[in-house]
Amino acid sequence: MCRILGEVIATSPELPLTSACCPPLLREPLTAGQADGLARILKALADPVRLRLVSMVAAHEGSEACVCELTEPLGLTQPTVSHHLRILTDAGILTRDKRGVWAYYTLRPETLDALAAALAP
Repeated sequence: MCRILGEVIATSPELPLTSACCPPLLREPLTAGQADGLARILKALADPVRLRLVSMVAAHEGSEACVCELTEPLGLTQPTVSHHLRILTDAGILTRDKRGVWAYYTLRPETLDALAAALAP
């Protein structure tokens, strides 16, 4: 049997189910572990401030920015910006490099590439 638009229809026993109504998969769907990892990334990005931070870091030369360069454009305090940056770092979207009293954040393009690949048709 096959379900089309919520209606169950019978298929011929001579025809495989996929040829009767459902096209075959073109690639493997996400595993539970892959979905958990991608959900963590999407959850981190599901905030306007964090999306702006990723965009701002990506716009800097070498996709690297100091926290001191990110606070003023956002109009937020340094502790608030650092909180959002920590969430992005924990999700694997950014890396953090401490230099003296400042922290520099670098975009991890492989994380965003993996997200794009998983969602691409």
